[in-house]
Amino acid sequence: MTMNIKALLILLLSVLTFSSCTTDIDDEIRISSATEISDFVYRGLNFWSLYKGDVPALANDAFASDGERREFLEQFATPEDAFEALKSQRDRFSILRSDYIELENALAGIRTSTGMRFSIVEDPNSNNLFGVVRYVINNSPAATAGVERGMLFTAVDGVALTDNSDLNAIFGADAYTINLADYDGTNFTLNGNDIPLTQAQLNINPVHKVSVTEVQGKTIGYLHYTGFTNEFDTQLNEAFGTFKASGVTDLILDLRYNGGGSIETANDLCTMITGQFEGQEFITQEYNEDRNPDNEFTRRFNNNLGSGNDGPAINSLNLNEVQVITTGNTASASELILSGLRPYISINQIGTTTEGKFEGSFLLYDAPAPNFRRSDANLGHRYVMLPLVLKSINADGFTDYFNGIAPNTEISENAFNLGVLGETSDPLTQAAYDAILGRRSSIDLDFPRLNSAYESDENDLLYQRMIVD
Repeated sequence: MTMNIKALLILLLSVLTFSSCTTDIDDEIRISSATEISDFVYRGLNFWSLYKGDVPALANDAFASDGERREFLEQFATPEDAFEALKSQRDRFSILRSDYIELENALAGIRTSTGMRFSIVEDPNSNNLFGVVRYVINNSPAATAGVERGMLFTAVDGVALTDNSDLNAIFGADAYTINLADYDGTNFTLNGNDIPLTQAQLNINPVHKVSVTEVQGKTIGYLHYTGFTNEFDTQLNEAFGTFKASGVTDLILDLRYNGGGSIETANDLCTMITGQFEGQEFITQEYNEDRNPDNEFTRRFNNNLGSGNDGPAINSLNLNEVQVITTGNTASASELILSGLRPYISINQIGTTTEGKFEGSFLLYDAPAPNFRRSDANLGHRYVMLPLVLKSINADGFTDYFNGIAPNTEISENAFNLGVLGETSDPLTQAAYDAILGRRSSIDLDFPRLNSAYESDENDLLYQRMIVD
């Protein structure tokens, strides 16, 4: 009995002690005001923004004191308002988020998605819209439900898609059903096939499709790669291991839906394609005039995964030519493949002009300069910035491609004839095969060019971002 009382007293004392400690910690955490968060936004952009010189308020002598700066920031109702006001008009890609966990998950390849990647396109014969499935993420709800590339749908949950539809709300729902349709060249007709889809948290492997084909004495490798996510660099290297073991002589690199990601992964991918340029310049990273003297950095071809020499050996093909498929959805780190390799090998770019994104970013938390690192972050909020901090310049000095990089062979995707990725039923893949085999192209280019009203990737936090790592 005495022992039970003693044990009870010890337990009670422990609970009280824990409660006291918790209260002390809670007392130390004070929720930041909007102006205080706006001040973080200001400090981060003042220190790192690539286009700092375009914004007079970001000049180092813009305010005589911290109090004057605070008075300036108090005019903004929210940190988002301050952020938009302090961005350069040239800056299309910097972002501010209220919860850094979202961005950290996105950087790790974790997304909430049905797994269906699609475009909503204007119907040329009406005010209606229709959806076309571009591809389906492997092992996703959409893949399980039987969604396939090339499927068309004109309604969601039984409601027709029109130019008045709230597309963000429709496709942001936790679950919805697409109503499939057939197209006869003039009109769409619902065909009675409906596919219910649910959103799920996915850890997306961007190595979407790998194949090797023997044609006329050529061994042709095909890679559909959807994002430069460094957590999957091993899988990317394994794909090139397959190519190398198969004796691949020619490569089709399909980046048509790749919005970018890690600069280091882009560097490694270029080495996988080549391998004969160890130590030579890949790109130079140039910062704003305040930061550049201490931070300008030249990345070089390196035959090991990662930035050092102690990573796994890269599987290289030692190619002198590569076929690269692009569209307007090809951006940032994807464009680095084109830019970074052009001084060294021949690139036959097939498709349409890329986005035009040569700037890179890294996360800034509300912490002291220069690092703004998470471990020192203010606990009073979870805001984080991913601002443009550098521009990439290739070994020939090529940069500032605001209007994108144009293809050698221009072919648009035909929403009504997409074919299978990596197979010659896909006109863009067919064009790559024609180039490799020296054949005259017989691709039918007589089809309507349709305007896109919405891209599913637009809701991706890292859509068209280039990440410094």
